[in-house]
Amino acid sequence: MDETPILVEKREGFRVITLNRPARLNAFTEDMHVALKAALDDIEADSGCRALLITGAGRGFCAGQDLNDRLAKPTEKIVLGGTLEHFYNPLIRRLRALPFPVVAAVNGVAAGAGANVALACDIVLAGKSATFVQAFAKIGLVPDSGGTWILPRLVGHARARALSLLAEPLPAEKAEAWGLIWKAVGDNELMAEAIKLCTQFASGPTYGYALIKRALDASEQNDLSTQLDLERDLQREAGMSPDYAEGVRAFMEKRAPNFTGKKGS
Repeated sequence: MDETPILVEKREGFRVITLNRPARLNAFTEDMHVALKAALDDIEADSGCRALLITGAGRGFCAGQDLNDRLAKPTEKIVLGGTLEHFYNPLIRRLRALPFPVVAAVNGVAAGAGANVALACDIVLAGKSATFVQAFAKIGLVPDSGGTWILPRLVGHARARALSLLAEPLPAEKAEAWGLIWKAVGDNELMAEAIKLCTQFASGPTYGYALIKRALDASEQNDLSTQLDLERDLQREAGMSPDYAEGVRAFMEKRAPNFTGKKGS
């Protein structure tokens, strides 16, 4: 029997999701996807949740798809597009659209779809022993789970092509230097750093964070004029939030703000 495929811990203002198949380097199965979707449903329904941390159990973050979960018989063909359509694509879209910051704490290998799930998060921290591997080419596949979209935007086309075609591991410190992730930290410091970030986000202006995410995602497609109009519209929304008023008061009164994270009326 497999262990519970994910673990969910409720903290003050945020949740921690741990991918929990350490014997398989937390590789995805259908059961893990179903459990993860249910956890995200619950998290989104909780107005008190203002940040999310995702990490992996054991010595790895996630090795991507568990190939044992979809082994074909000698005369059978597996249609891989269905797995993407039903599980991976909705997961990536959801992580990008969550109305609060999502932090990935990459502890060890993040390979294939596992790497791209991590990179879909808003902030990626990695232990210095971690590696990122676009492993798809090793078995004749195309980088998926957003890999072909996000890699060129983070590291440029030349590096994205090499990472995809060569499928070589990229160490965490080089990933930081290339701009693929936010920061590489000592392995023993990883979870403390990730918890510190989520604690900060959990007491921050959550609605403003959601608007920042919307603006940055839209900028990938918009021309400058369109983006300027969007910034105007989002700033109007942000300016009507209780957190903006509280932030200004706190600044004038030289004190720490007490943000609620709520949307303005």
